[in-house]
Amino acid sequence: MTAIIAAVMFGVAVLFAGSLPWGFVLAPLNLRAGVSVPWAALPMAAYLWAYWRFIRGDWGSPHSAAMRREYLRAHALPADVWPAALVAGLIGFGALFALIAVMSRLVPLPQSAPIITPPEMPAATVLVLLTMASLVAGVTEEAAFRGYMQTPIEQRYGLSLAILVNGTMFGLLHFPNHPDDVLTMLPYYIAVAAVYGGLTWAANSILPSLVLHVGGDVWSLGRLWMTGRPEWQLSPSQPALIRDTGLDRSFLVASASLIALTGLMVAGYRVVRRMRRAAQA
Repeated sequence: MTAIIAAVMFGVAVLFAGSLPWGFVLAPLNLRAGVSVPWAALPMAAYLWAYWRFIRGDWGSPHSAAMRREYLRAHALPADVWPAALVAGLIGFGALFALIAVMSRLVPLPQSAPIITPPEMPAATVLVLLTMASLVAGVTEEAAFRGYMQTPIEQRYGLSLAILVNGTMFGLLHFPNHPDDVLTMLPYYIAVAAVYGGLTWAANSILPSLVLHVGGDVWSLGRLWMTGRPEWQLSPSQPALIRDTGLDRSFLVASASLIALTGLMVAGYRVVRRMRRAAQA
């Protein structure tokens, strides 16, 4: 239990160290001053580069460098493993969409706070800021949850518990997105952790998950900005719940798709793991 608590604390510290300068300083300032230019992206890019060098063990105390490098788990992948890893992760994204379709028929899914920008801010500036926000989230969350948090728990207790712990923390720390529905959305965030955490296990690297996370956030934040709907709200209105309609064809198709895509994802991760081991050998 002590090892799990320590991993959670390290992970949360890594998350906040990377994300707070953007979320609480630079992005809010850019929304108030110099709104026509995405000037906050430049200092954040410099900070993110220095942050990455430190948590990877390149900078800082040499006594903890090896531990930081091991926990971050940002190992380079052979070129032939990358396509398989990205395809397997995209299949995982498909499984997440199927899960959302199933969940939306079981319980009402929450709204999310809209992205509000100054009316005089150009669309190009908004897109740059949203892209930087996605990069910050992808780097810091994968480093924190799938790196520093998952790695030591996985090494000591196995992958399943590591995903459960980092997925639970991943969900709880997203409570600002839906403060009244944290428990309702927790299965979704654990499933997201399974997609990213399983891929990290298969590749023995957070890098494929980091790439997919950034790309997924660019899509989801852009969609939220343009439509006001979060990624878990697939349609403008809440679908009818099966407690009112009974089991119908659409629910059964969504459930079957979830099972099939999850199986394909797991098979894909096993292929990635075999390819990575063969390349290392």
